[in-house]
Amino acid sequence: MKWDKETFRITGRGRVNTIALTIFAIGLAASVVALLVDRAHFYHAWLVGFMFWFTLAAGGLFFVMMNHLVGATWSVVLRRTAEGVMAVLPYMIIALIPIIPGIHELYHWSHADVIAHDESLQGKTAFLNIPFFVIRIVVYFAVWTILTRILYETSLRQDDGHTEQLGSRFRRVSAPGMILYAFTLTFAAFDWLMSLDAHWYSTIFGAYIFAGGVVAMLAFLPLVSMLLRRRSVMTDMITVEHYHDMGKLLFAFVIFWAYMAFSQYFLIWYGNIPEETEWFMRRWTGSWKAVSLILVFGNFVIPFFILITRGAKRRLAMLGVFAVWLLFMHWVDLYWVVMPSLYPDGAHLSWIDLAPITAIGGAFIARFWHKFSAHPTITKGDPKLELSKRLINY
Repeated sequence: MKWDKETFRITGRGRVNTIALTIFAIGLAASVVALLVDRAHFYHAWLVGFMFWFTLAAGGLFFVMMNHLVGATWSVVLRRTAEGVMAVLPYMIIALIPIIPGIHELYHWSHADVIAHDESLQGKTAFLNIPFFVIRIVVYFAVWTILTRILYETSLRQDDGHTEQLGSRFRRVSAPGMILYAFTLTFAAFDWLMSLDAHWYSTIFGAYIFAGGVVAMLAFLPLVSMLLRRRSVMTDMITVEHYHDMGKLLFAFVIFWAYMAFSQYFLIWYGNIPEETEWFMRRWTGSWKAVSLILVFGNFVIPFFILITRGAKRRLAMLGVFAVWLLFMHWVDLYWVVMPSLYPDGAHLSWIDLAPITAIGGAFIARFWHKFSAHPTITKGDPKLELSKRLINY
């Protein structure tokens, strides 16, 4: 892999695509076997794997829109990487398709005989029914695809020369886009995760899933930058100062995730409504109690006390370790959300859990790398690029 400092393009893309597609093929083959071995576990594991990579891509869209809205300078050298993550989002609908045949395995509200004997579910059938469920999927992805396409294509046009019209277009799209993003991501979280237990409800659940996805994105971003740095790509542009800022933002959203998680728990505990407390009681049963404690300490307490230090954000090895750790904890978080609906008495880890996340992950990385390496790795037409390169943290 080589990087042309004049064109900011990668020449000779290396073996990233080959490795990623090999991982995808192995994961897909394992997923087929898993489907034949245990359908229920496979569909739940596929949902966990899908949500892991989907929330990461959705976090990329948020990162890009947020930086356009606030007019950020520090992140300009990183934005093309984030745009590459964002650009994978429309393709995630392909990874969601296998969920459709597994609706009956995942969602008890999809069974007519269950609804017939459940007064609570009968009151929700106008929203929780298969045709409308599929229609909402199409609507969500239509919104995300339009936002992603406009922002990505405008960014590529800016490479040929910045104009005030292009800069204004970023803001005009991102402002309403952020509102649409909030609504669609929230309802997608309700549909795909919260409705696994259609008797339970939490108005803060969408924000909780959003927070986890942004943490994953902010962990993924420095890891990609570090891997590129090892190949001498953008080493003079993405400096320790940028890693420091990535670490600060990662630290902030670790706290935000914890705030959302605690707020959700505290309000439900305080309200003491049986339909609400049952969801948390299930996650305090058997070995789920250990998983719950792992989340508390692994996804907040330990990262908080490490990332709060200046040194942890500026030492690339330490930042990289915690980025990998937080990505793993994001998977644990989603596993903790999904799997108790199948195994209420305790966690059942299996090789089946690895197959879907490997298959989807291989395809995700291959698509990301194709998008990222096909164009300049820096938004070279951005008027703030030189200021971003000279970033200094005081």
